[in-house]
Amino acid sequence: PGRIADHLRRETFSTVAIRTLVLDEFDKSLEIGFETEMLYITDQLHHLESKILTSATEPNNIPKFVRLKNPVFINHSNKGKSQLKIKTVLSSSRDKIESLVDLLSFIGNEPGIIFCNFKDSIDNISEKLTENGISHGVFYGGMEQIDREMALIKFRNGTHHLLLATDLAARGIDIPELKFIIHFHLPSKETEFTHRNGRTARMNSNGTAYVLKGKNEDLPEFINGNNIEKVIKSPLPLPSVWKTLFITGGRRDKISKGDIAGLFFKQGKLKHDQLGIIEIKQEFSYAAVKITALKDLIERVDNTKLKNKKVRISEI
Repeated sequence: PGRIADHLRRETFSTVAIRTLVLDEFDKSLEIGFETEMLYITDQLHHLESKILTSATEPNNIPKFVRLKNPVFINHSNKGKSQLKIKTVLSSSRDKIESLVDLLSFIGNEPGIIFCNFKDSIDNISEKLTENGISHGVFYGGMEQIDREMALIKFRNGTHHLLLATDLAARGIDIPELKFIIHFHLPSKETEFTHRNGRTARMNSNGTAYVLKGKNEDLPEFINGNNIEKVIKSPLPLPSVWKTLFITGGRRDKISKGDIAGLFFKQGKLKHDQLGIIEIKQEFSYAAVKITALKDLIERVDNTKLKNKKVRISEI
């Protein structure tokens, strides 16, 4: 909501042809403080014919500023059969960090989110994962927007398999299908438990939500802890084979994914399996490249022309 509101203030696009407004995860946006931005957005769109508000759980109330007339409620929660498995992992300690490392080793190199309730806990866990050579990103509300975006970019392209996050990542972020999520801290509300779990086992796919239960820790009544997962001691997850490159050119410079791939394949002499996901933003671009090819590639393509712009390319 904040970014859309900024674009409306700067009048970077016309609102005349906009007929439908979709407020995705609107209740969470209200909860984390975007009411002013959402109010501004609704006030600036004068030609709306329909408004759609979505949430993974049934909201308690609809904000008045949306000004819904004769609303129709559609509930899809009973459609389809969930493939989600919920498993409880028992930790012998109260801080659970060692048990988390053991669980991640047991799961292996799969993409997943570790949910925490506090930013300070994320810092402590991140330090422990780094000590064990487990690559990961962090994502929480106190970060700068650019840092949050960077964490998601690296997560999407495989530079990081894991994301340490608060409930800010439980909904409304653009990430691929996840194999698992871990509740390192137990959620205080059933709705948050539902939203966290909703990051895996989506669209009829399989997925697992692990509940990490500390020594003498009580589970809330909405979590059934009977399905105990026995964690077998396993080798630490392998480091990621990908790194992310930053490119000083984007959509504004008419640069496409094909342009970047062509530069990397021809001038950079990359093999096709050494180039991963490319993301183009307005002013910058990002590309995942195999670590083994990184040094030679940067030497060959940095400070060269891409379309009509000389670009700098560096590892981030």
